[in-house]
Amino acid sequence: MVYTLSGIRFPSAPPVCKSTPSGFNGDRRSSGVSLLLHNKASLSRKIFAGKSSYDSDISSLSLAASERVLVPGGYSDVPTSSTDQVETSGAVADSQMIHDSNDLTLEAGEEIEVKEKQDSVSSSAIGDGDASEEVKSAPLQDVAVIEKEEVKKRTIPPPGSGQKIYEIDSLLLGYREHLDYRFGQYSRMREAIDKYEGGLEAFSRGYEKFGFTRSADGITYREWAPGAKWAALIGDFNNWNPNADVMTRNEFGICEIFLPNNADGSPAIPHGSRVKIRMDTPSGLKDSIPAWIKFSVQAPGEIPYNGIYYDPPDEMKHVFKHPRPKRPNSLRIYESHVGMSSTEPVINTYANFRDEVLPRIKKLGYNAVQIMAIQEHSYYASFGYHVTNFFAPSSRFGTPDDLKSLIDKAHALGILVLMDIVHSHASNNVLDGLNMFDGTDSHYFHSGSRGYHWMWDSRLFNYGSWEVLRYLLSNARWWLEEYQFDGFRFDGVTSMMYTHHGLQVAFTGNYNEYFGFATDVDAVIYLMLVNDLIHGLFPEAITIGEDVSGMPTFCIPVQDGGVGFDYRLHMAIPDKWIEILKKRDEDWKMGGIIDTLTNRRWLEKCVAYAESHDQALVGDKTIAFWLMDKDMYDFMALDIPSTPVIDRGIALHKMIRLITMGLGGEGYLNFMGNEFGHPEWIDFPREGNGFSYDKCRRRFDLGDADYLKYRGLQEFDQAMQHVEGAYGFMTSEHQYISRKDEGDRIIVFERGNLVFVFNFHWNNSYTDYRIGCLKPGKYKIVLNSDDALFGGYSRIEPSVEYFTFDGWFNNRPHSFLVYAPSRTAVVYALVEDEQLPVKDLEKS
Repeated sequence: MVYTLSGIRFPSAPPVCKSTPSGFNGDRRSSGVSLLLHNKASLSRKIFAGKSSYDSDISSLSLAASERVLVPGGYSDVPTSSTDQVETSGAVADSQMIHDSNDLTLEAGEEIEVKEKQDSVSSSAIGDGDASEEVKSAPLQDVAVIEKEEVKKRTIPPPGSGQKIYEIDSLLLGYREHLDYRFGQYSRMREAIDKYEGGLEAFSRGYEKFGFTRSADGITYREWAPGAKWAALIGDFNNWNPNADVMTRNEFGICEIFLPNNADGSPAIPHGSRVKIRMDTPSGLKDSIPAWIKFSVQAPGEIPYNGIYYDPPDEMKHVFKHPRPKRPNSLRIYESHVGMSSTEPVINTYANFRDEVLPRIKKLGYNAVQIMAIQEHSYYASFGYHVTNFFAPSSRFGTPDDLKSLIDKAHALGILVLMDIVHSHASNNVLDGLNMFDGTDSHYFHSGSRGYHWMWDSRLFNYGSWEVLRYLLSNARWWLEEYQFDGFRFDGVTSMMYTHHGLQVAFTGNYNEYFGFATDVDAVIYLMLVNDLIHGLFPEAITIGEDVSGMPTFCIPVQDGGVGFDYRLHMAIPDKWIEILKKRDEDWKMGGIIDTLTNRRWLEKCVAYAESHDQALVGDKTIAFWLMDKDMYDFMALDIPSTPVIDRGIALHKMIRLITMGLGGEGYLNFMGNEFGHPEWIDFPREGNGFSYDKCRRRFDLGDADYLKYRGLQEFDQAMQHVEGAYGFMTSEHQYISRKDEGDRIIVFERGNLVFVFNFHWNNSYTDYRIGCLKPGKYKIVLNSDDALFGGYSRIEPSVEYFTFDGWFNNRPHSFLVYAPSRTAVVYALVEDEQLPVKDLEKS
């Protein structure tokens, strides 16, 4: 039986125990059916992986001018933007406030083409003769290949003494026994890796040994499967015959086979062929996707995924042209999900994200994009957190080379690309994941209840296992080296660091909660190792940990005794805003807001955010929905009268985001669409909603519509990002909160040479309101949430200049008078900054 879509044949896999036809002749080439075959006569339309309410329109999405095919079913790699160029924007250098953020330019005269020459040759484009001829005539030097050779020459610094943490925080001395034991175990692990594997650099190149590796003579396949008594490689290339390619097994449980090239020099396994490993295990015969597989696909009509041997010809591989951007001081992250990034109810693609969303991110002023759901996950609604194939980019959105093209384009725009990586747990799937891979529950994971996360219904890694360490460390390096990611947001780190996984535990900040028998020392050591690896081999790379516990030393370098992350997500902030939004305005406490925003550990950087994807999911509410709820459906048009609910919501939405960025940390994160108050929620297609994609998309058109109030919120967020880009206030060493008035509902603070004034009062506006400042001179407005462009009422004249008075006020040596309208935030800048070179956004 075969499934056919536009010239691509998906042969159905035989049952696990089905015997091989007796007529099999052993000629692999005679039956090699590729999932990436090119048929010039028929491959001219887009192929979709799943059903949706939009499927009826698929036939209209023709690519008459293209013969490129994406497997298993997204869009062909063709430009979809209406323009071919995007102007990089720029910092604020004029003497007036940022008024129309669309006028900002990052570098005068700089233009970057969205569609570059090398993008016309993608690995999803099978058989475009003209394009491949162009590449052959003008070969490009792949910056990724150059970097790979440089990385191999680097050495990871030795462990160090691990004692500086006690100088940073003397309270840790009371827990020295635990911390010294932790660091000692880490040091011993480093020594063992050095002794038996030649160091972390070599140890982390497991993908050069395991899985499929290609040499001039043929293909080698290796797999660690100690529970398997017998194993064979099966697939399209050998008609799924388990007797054709039986693997050898050594005393360490490593199964191996070498497949020499065919007589004509072609590889024994054609590019695009389905492959699996069949094993005789304690649980019986089992077919599994190779653990190190680089690509996997769900064929139409089938539920489990199929492993794909992905090795396209050189002319079809993406060539990286653009080097990584330099690591910025201030990190402004746009959290994204490729699949739901379309305005239409479909699964979007890497190519469309590259052409449509990246220019938007650049224009908004963010300097990093954090992409979720990259690692393959068979369950779309898991948001990418139930990973089945750790080395494979999700095929829902395109091919591996499409993802590379996306990252290369981001680098061309000066945008860092962070990956939301999942090493905290794995999918519970047996058919297409790591669970019970070799027929045992203790292969990659802890056995029994310790290896099962009851809330997530997923498996938990055994971080004390040598081969698990090899697998995960190699996985982190793979994404940095092969795909040129610039760093990671590590998901679920709290779950990793404690045996209770943070479930039903309220962390109070007592150090006994962090350093005791509930700590999974093996997991913490793994986190130290992976941070050591990343920062040693890729010094510009960024690591962010999702930790809700507040673990001390989390963002202290490993050699100083810390866990080694660059940033922790300040997860208390969104929880605080939800808590506040449930209260009346009269019950908001200025001191409570300040305490939450500034409650972070000395020398440990945080990424602040008012809301992320978590708050956007069905069952929760975004800030915009908490503020405006059902009124958003009827009163967001500019040509109809507003309501008090809408007026309040728009004002507070801007203030909440600005004060979060202003005080919450050294980095800032926003989930795509929330910058303009995206209505409603995210709901993945499922049986309960009729498998609809309607709520699984981002309505960017709302933020762009000049007749809707969403536009004002988007303009404000854009201006806010550009002000931070120009002044770099998030990383300024100077921060001082001079006023938190519970009666007036006023908050005043300084960060760098900027003075922030927030009036949270629902009714009172204050004239000639005195605010303190450190530096004397003339101040100007650089951001005003009440500006008409941002949906405000223009109650403040933007051209007014503010001169300081001498004399102490609110513990500041100088002060000036301002007008502070109700529910308004204003940022004032010292005018002397005009004489200084404005920082470029990418360097800010």
